[in-house]
Amino acid sequence: MADNPAGASRANEQWSSRLSFIYSIGAAAIGLGTLWRFPYVAGANGGGAFVILYALFVVAICVPLMIAEMAIGRRGHGSVMASVDAAIAASGGSRGWRVVGLLGLLIPFFGLSYYSIVAGWAIDYSVLSVTQGFAGFDAERSRTAFGALTASPVRGGLLQLGFIMATAAVVGLGVQRGIETVSRIKMIALFAILIGLVIYNAITIGLMPSAVFLLEPDFAALGATGALTALGQALFSTAIGAGVLMTYSAYLPANASLPRSSFALAGGVIVVALLTGFAIFPAVLAYGLKPTEGPNLIFVTLPVVFGQMAGGRIIAIFFFGLIALGAFTTAVGMLEPVVARLREKLPLGRAPLAVGAGLAIWLIGLPSLLSFNILSDVHPLAAFGLEKETAFDLLDFTIANLMLPASALMLALFVGWRCRAIVGPGDTGLGPRGFRLWALIIRYVAPLAIFGLAVHLLG
Repeated sequence: MADNPAGASRANEQWSSRLSFIYSIGAAAIGLGTLWRFPYVAGANGGGAFVILYALFVVAICVPLMIAEMAIGRRGHGSVMASVDAAIAASGGSRGWRVVGLLGLLIPFFGLSYYSIVAGWAIDYSVLSVTQGFAGFDAERSRTAFGALTASPVRGGLLQLGFIMATAAVVGLGVQRGIETVSRIKMIALFAILIGLVIYNAITIGLMPSAVFLLEPDFAALGATGALTALGQALFSTAIGAGVLMTYSAYLPANASLPRSSFALAGGVIVVALLTGFAIFPAVLAYGLKPTEGPNLIFVTLPVVFGQMAGGRIIAIFFFGLIALGAFTTAVGMLEPVVARLREKLPLGRAPLAVGAGLAIWLIGLPSLLSFNILSDVHPLAAFGLEKETAFDLLDFTIANLMLPASALMLALFVGWRCRAIVGPGDTGLGPRGFRLWALIIRYVAPLAIFGLAVHLLG
């Protein structure tokens, strides 16, 4: 099917400024991966050593990959598929390289189908914080409350659908009226709430134990597994290979600096991750809880803390509101690559395509939603030894542990080797020395590191 000529009009959309692009990609990248996943992953892997290695990977490996992905997106001025196709045509490559664009399209589509479930939980807890609070919550009551939420398919389904439709409404408004506006609000609110929570902790609890935990390195406690987990978290929290950076870069003017934008995003991700740690761990450590609680840290452990601490209800409102807002702008970034591709293929406007894509994503996500209740005893791959994994578990594992590393690896190989004749210093915005270092990382360092991560994850 030929691309729809009307879809070419999307190339006329541009960010209103370079700053708008930076806070928009920041709003898209900084979501549950940083606000929800980073605290418990850091806690489970020893704290300080993990944080230091994570920051190093973000700067040394993710920044070059960001520049590579942005260069292809800005050069192609289209969806991930169109931009990759343009690079293949210009470099004379095989159509097999289209897998780079295909992964950049499938990851956000299927990722949003289960990501929206966790976002729905954050919305529910935001409302619960306002209407009831967590006074009197102990561990058992907290587990019961979270279990009641996940056990209701109607409640969870409506939260998920409402979240996705709100995301579609923003994407339907376009780049400047929709994505830029919401991203600006998110980034301002994000830093205001996080800094406020850190100041509150400093006054009421103290930050020193958390500073020791988060900043004092103990590499003996990290190990090879922790190091590879840090790399995986770095790729996850910067949205490498998820289609977002390439799609957003298609709306960049030619004179925008890719290195500055990439370093700004990297710095924002690292700062927010640290602020999140200082917003969560002081209370966790002060109340004798374990920072290694895992995914339950946010929805089971922290409500108990909020119920005991002075001003806990207000803190809970801001905290869960922050989680919901962070998830929302990331979801906008995940839906945009899908809508961008549909606009190239179908003669329809943004709004109906966004709604249609959102409904399709919600339907695809129903098995994951129902795996917490109606389908909780259904284990699709039990015959292959995966006797406990539900549909949600399998989709989460496939996206996070298979498709994202594969996409990042293929992106590095595609730009570093296949596109080496068409992507030069001018395309990346790097000087001769910087470009040589960038090419070394893209062609050798990043692929080897990601391959090591993939082997570890599969093992």
